[in-house]
Amino acid sequence: PPDGGWGWVVVFGAFISIGFAYAFPKGLAIFFKEIQDFFGTSYSEIAWVSSIMLATTYGAGPISSILVNRYGSRPVVMFGGLLCGIGMVSAAFCTSILQLYICVGFITGFGLALNLQPSVIIIGKYFLKRRPIANGLAMAGSPVMLCTLAPLNQFLFDNFGWRGSFLILGAILLNCCVAGALFRPIGAATASGKTQAIAEGKTALKEDITKDAMEMSSAMNIPTETKTEEEEGRDCCEKINQYLDFSLFKHRGFLIYLIGNVLMFLGFFAPIVFLAPYAKHIGIDEYSAAFLLSILAIVDMIARPATGIIANSKWVRPRIQYFFSFSIAFNGTCHLLCPLASGYTGLVVYSIFFGLAFGMVCAMLFETLMDLVGAARFTSAVGLVTIAECCTILLGPPIGGTLIDTFGDYKYMFIKCGAVMVLAGTFLFIMNYYNYRILAKEEKERKAKEDPKSLRTENEVRNNWNKETTQDGPELEPLREEQEGLKKEVNGT
Repeated sequence: PPDGGWGWVVVFGAFISIGFAYAFPKGLAIFFKEIQDFFGTSYSEIAWVSSIMLATTYGAGPISSILVNRYGSRPVVMFGGLLCGIGMVSAAFCTSILQLYICVGFITGFGLALNLQPSVIIIGKYFLKRRPIANGLAMAGSPVMLCTLAPLNQFLFDNFGWRGSFLILGAILLNCCVAGALFRPIGAATASGKTQAIAEGKTALKEDITKDAMEMSSAMNIPTETKTEEEEGRDCCEKINQYLDFSLFKHRGFLIYLIGNVLMFLGFFAPIVFLAPYAKHIGIDEYSAAFLLSILAIVDMIARPATGIIANSKWVRPRIQYFFSFSIAFNGTCHLLCPLASGYTGLVVYSIFFGLAFGMVCAMLFETLMDLVGAARFTSAVGLVTIAECCTILLGPPIGGTLIDTFGDYKYMFIKCGAVMVLAGTFLFIMNYYNYRILAKEEKERKAKEDPKSLRTENEVRNNWNKETTQDGPELEPLREEQEGLKKEVNGT
């Protein structure tokens, strides 16, 4: 990877598309109180709008990964931006809450999924050494967008109502198409002439071998065209595995990450969805309630790049999984303490700490996964992780809304989310400690098996070479010089 150059333009494009993918479902919370009154629905029913959108964004991960593997990041992101615009414009004409679920939840959510995955994937192709910093900068798009969208949505609602606001937001989301246009492909298109010549030589060799095999099979009268059902099934599995690597479910680190994240997302999004409605519930005016999201976003904006720089340091990067576990537990602790905040000042303090913890988790969410599985298997890993996470993402906000409807108080929702996230952080910390110990043990055993053999072989070769050179007389001096020259050429090559 170039680790710079056009890569920074790609980071800017990812900054926009990731920003919309993460911030847009949260920014819509500004309209929830008014849409709830308009349609006469409960808290849990209106929470399904954001919940379905977030679940679709994550659940469509494998589809997005397959499309990226097939067509590349650029066309997928541009098509996703178009879908987002169509979904929000259609939502402006909805006459029931069910239609909002379809237009905002499914159509716009699927468009955001086509923005999120390719943006994360292409950063891994452009960066290696500076990847944590690049991921941190790209992830900073979410708080920047949220900081802008929260007051903007309130302004749009006051001047145009929620229907007019949805029309304008649909037009704004079309900027994802512009961001996608910046994702210039890297890899095959930039191959050198030598690489192409080697590839052509390999193709020609394959054709010769195939031709010989065909001649042999025809001579022996073996039908090559007919395939058994087992072979066809194997071919089908190979085609699926080409796009989604299911062997990751045998990867110990991947399974630990998956279980911890699935548990974490049960309480990750509900507090941010209900923060503005909670502020309005306790008597805070609309603009001050929207400003709480802006405070959270400003702190989040600073936290993400800072976390990327810390995670890239030589002290943290070798054990980045521990840092990720601490961030999740810290996030949960903030939610557990939120019910103690009484009044606007307390909610401002909560928003500052919540923004810090939220930014830390988001900055390392994909970096830790890439650290576990590597860049080559990352595309498949993202797709498999997101489809597993979509269930808890779907259920998180509605469960929070049900608790609010049942008890008539928001504090039980915050306590539930905090407890779940502390549990997830503790689980990841313990299991990653176990995983690191097993990996160290396996590495030690591997070195113990390989090193003596390799050292013995090298010593034998060196001794034989010295023996031959001492036994040979002066008549072989020209041949020895020629051998030395050839040896230098080989080492140079």
